[in-house]
Amino acid sequence: MKRPALNRRSALQLGSVVLLLGVQHIARGATIVAVRVWPSKDYTRLTIESDGEIKARQFFVAEPPRLAVDIEGIDLIPALRELVAKVKSDDPNISGIRVGQNAPGVVRLVIDLKQPIQPQVFTLPPVAAYQYRLVFDLYPTQVADPLEVLIAEKLADRQPGAAPAPAGSDPIADLIARQSGKPADSSKPPPAVIAEKEKEKEKPTGPAPGPGSAKPSPEAAIIAKNKTDRLVIVALDPGHGGEDPGAVGPGGTREKDVVLQIAHRLRDRINQQPNMRAYLTRDADFFVPLHIRVQKARRVQADLFISIHADAFFTARPQGASIFALSEKGASSSAARWIADKENSADLVGGVNVKAKDAQVQKALLDMSTTAQINDSLKLGSAMLGEIGNVGKLHKPKVEQAGFAVLKAPDIPSVLVETAFISNPDEEAKLRSDDYQIQLADALMRGITRYFARNPPLARNRAV
Repeated sequence: MKRPALNRRSALQLGSVVLLLGVQHIARGATIVAVRVWPSKDYTRLTIESDGEIKARQFFVAEPPRLAVDIEGIDLIPALRELVAKVKSDDPNISGIRVGQNAPGVVRLVIDLKQPIQPQVFTLPPVAAYQYRLVFDLYPTQVADPLEVLIAEKLADRQPGAAPAPAGSDPIADLIARQSGKPADSSKPPPAVIAEKEKEKEKPTGPAPGPGSAKPSPEAAIIAKNKTDRLVIVALDPGHGGEDPGAVGPGGTREKDVVLQIAHRLRDRINQQPNMRAYLTRDADFFVPLHIRVQKARRVQADLFISIHADAFFTARPQGASIFALSEKGASSSAARWIADKENSADLVGGVNVKAKDAQVQKALLDMSTTAQINDSLKLGSAMLGEIGNVGKLHKPKVEQAGFAVLKAPDIPSVLVETAFISNPDEEAKLRSDDYQIQLADALMRGITRYFARNPPLARNRAV
């Protein structure tokens, strides 16, 4: 007996459904509900969702790179063949997918790869709007060092139209050495550094205000005095993503979408600052586990970590922005505790491989957060909260604290910004508007500047 066809609108509400599989077949075990593909430069995730547990065996072939998966308990149907045409050409990891009936009740899925990968295959129990999920995370074996990428980007910004560095010089290595405080291997400074020094020589050594000239503000004087001659890195963490849509407003706005847009706007403002660069824990629609977000920020030696979210509550009444820091002694309010618990559950919805080898090691590392880090986080939060209050309502007039897992980097001042209540129809509309996003990004940038004016970044003294 045939089962009813899947309602595509319902499936799309689960978020970015790229592939839909029909259910017009007799399932020997479980019925396939949907297949989703989430491509990114970090990794590509393939998810097969079903109404019951399914078993799979995978075989990785190195040359040419491909992953073969035998899925037991289902038969090949025409809808499954659509997988071949559904993979995006710009997927950085998957070049194509082939499907075939390998044996009665066994479908073989062959994923052709663009580069060698390290596959992680695991299952997830039902949670939130999802039923059983079989997950394939395809991680490239060779990835670029993110700190080198940031430094190379900033170096390119410093010398537009400049000639290539002469043979034997290594500008990236030089700047990395400056980050670490160690002497560079190259005996000759790169062109960008020479040009920067020449510009400094041409600048007047002191202020020479003319009649009617405006007097520099105290804050501007502090910024000039505390200028840091190295790359300052701000890690921006757009919440949720991929399998995890985050909160969904009454009008259907997904938290993961608006916070990514805000993060992109703030990134552009940070990258316009001298000696400053933004690093995004995710720059597209894919899921990043909480501990990996912190790990990424530490790997680039971030000076600040700012996680961006859009709050939600059971009713439409709550409104206003909030900023949270980590707490050593429990949440500062019951609402803060509730929000922290909700944000910490992102791993359950997004889907984490609990058998990953470094999970326990990373958890131990994140439990080493210090009082100094929390104090600096409160200073950062206060500076940002004061600026956000100038462009919209505040939910609470002070920085709140709770046990947010994503704020537990032991050596990086870290805050979580709830930009507005997406569950409030009025604030949902604001979050979707360009005007509010621009005002909010400007306010966050001013808050970052205020923080650095009073708390200049120090020389690098920690390991990546």
